[in-house]
Amino acid sequence: MRKRNFTAALLMSFVVVAIILCLLAFPHDGLQAALRGVSIWWDVLFPALFPFFVISEIMLGFGIVHFFGMLLDPMMRPVFRIPGIGGFVMAMGFAAGYPVGAKLTSQLWEQKLVNREEGERLVAFTTSSDPIFLIGAVSIGFFHDASLAMVLAVAHYGGSVLIGLMMRFHGRKSLPTAQETKSKGGVWKRAFEAMHSARINDGRSIGTLLSQSILQSLSLIFVVGGLVVFFSVVLEVLTAAKVMNAIYLLIASILQITGLPHELSQAVMNGLFEVTLGAKAAGNAPASLALSSKVAIGAFILSWGGMSVHAQIVSLLSHTNLRYLPFVTARFIHALLSAAIVLVFWEPMQIFRETKSVFLPQYDSASPVLSYLRLMLPISGTVFLGAISVIVGLFAAYSLLKLVYEKVGGTR
Repeated sequence: MRKRNFTAALLMSFVVVAIILCLLAFPHDGLQAALRGVSIWWDVLFPALFPFFVISEIMLGFGIVHFFGMLLDPMMRPVFRIPGIGGFVMAMGFAAGYPVGAKLTSQLWEQKLVNREEGERLVAFTTSSDPIFLIGAVSIGFFHDASLAMVLAVAHYGGSVLIGLMMRFHGRKSLPTAQETKSKGGVWKRAFEAMHSARINDGRSIGTLLSQSILQSLSLIFVVGGLVVFFSVVLEVLTAAKVMNAIYLLIASILQITGLPHELSQAVMNGLFEVTLGAKAAGNAPASLALSSKVAIGAFILSWGGMSVHAQIVSLLSHTNLRYLPFVTARFIHALLSAAIVLVFWEPMQIFRETKSVFLPQYDSASPVLSYLRLMLPISGTVFLGAISVIVGLFAAYSLLKLVYEKVGGTR
């Protein structure tokens, strides 16, 4: 065990020294990459994530999360094998984007509302892009085509739901978290009682809760920004030092095997490290390439998330016993699923492009912060309600299949 730790430490030391040498050799490239990373953080991530970090913290303190948990428990357990409180995490994760799902999951684990396997299932499929980034930055800002928003949304969020259904088989032998003792009364009454109990147990005044939520959210958003800048710089200096050439060739070979243009290898390489850089490279790929191929790579990058997002997730889960392997496996499968959905259903989904909604945002590149703030609540609110609707729909389908199975003589 000690030998393995020593080898890992030696390898990590070698990588760090190599990055430092590349940074010393290419200081200008590193500086420009750092400036781009800071711009991405300030223009995109800060306005899109910070309000949701604060809101999620306040919702936990007020017991609203527990309210949704009690309300959705009868649906989430049979469909996803997750306590009902995971339904709120799913909706918030889809509405706010990464890493909100992991942040809420870690807090639920701290409160012993989910166990290790349930937490791993939950964080695996609730880690997704937020709709503002998907629509405003990727579809309009990078691809310059608002009609692609629905195609990307179907591929990305549809892949997330499929991952959730697949992850229900993860840790099949583990015991589920015990359900709270049900008090008398309807489900709404029990939900309000759970919210009231959680609020009393929290005990913080409104002022204290608000100030602590802002401080904790600021700390987390600076960690997110630091990781984005770090991976942006690392990718740039390694590219300048020609270290990435071998990986580019490998990715180009894989793309040719799948029938995708090898010119998109740069976008894939960037996306493996940082989702924003990869999505931008996919959108700026040569116009001669098939749009379906570029959108498929964009969906792949959005679902993979980039090592920057992975590092954010690992940092949020570092104090828990949740493992990284189930998460990274789910991310890779989600990325493949999203790309496949785009390629397979590209022609049928053209109807979404022809009938694009007049409510799609008008992204103003000269004022990105105001653009995100103006559109955040309606768009994210729609996705939040949509996620709840998906949970209800899946539970209805599950109940119907179970009823049919029992009618024909099956057993549970």
